[in-house]
Amino acid sequence: MVRNPLTDDERHRGLVLGRVLQQARGARSAAAVALEAGISLDTLRKIERGAIATPAFFTVAALARVLGLDLSALAEAVADDLSALAEAVAEDRKQAGTRVA
Repeated sequence: MVRNPLTDDERHRGLVLGRVLQQARGARSAAAVALEAGISLDTLRKIERGAIATPAFFTVAALARVLGLDLSALAEAVADDLSALAEAVAEDRKQAGTRVA
């Protein structure tokens, strides 16, 4: 099966998800969180750095459970961060267009 390449939005969403999960992990070791969630340490590290941009639902659900995150709140946090990112990019483009003109 050939997988379609990820879009820029999907890559950004994966980066944001990883950052939110990493912040929620706080001072807890990645190894302890991964073990409790039933995933490999390598998988958790890849999710946190955005290398796995679209992790499986049950993986995200397990991490949310271990980190004490509500899935709805997690989805909202990712969406809010993406909105802020989109606004910042639009503003940068607007300012760049003003400088070039």
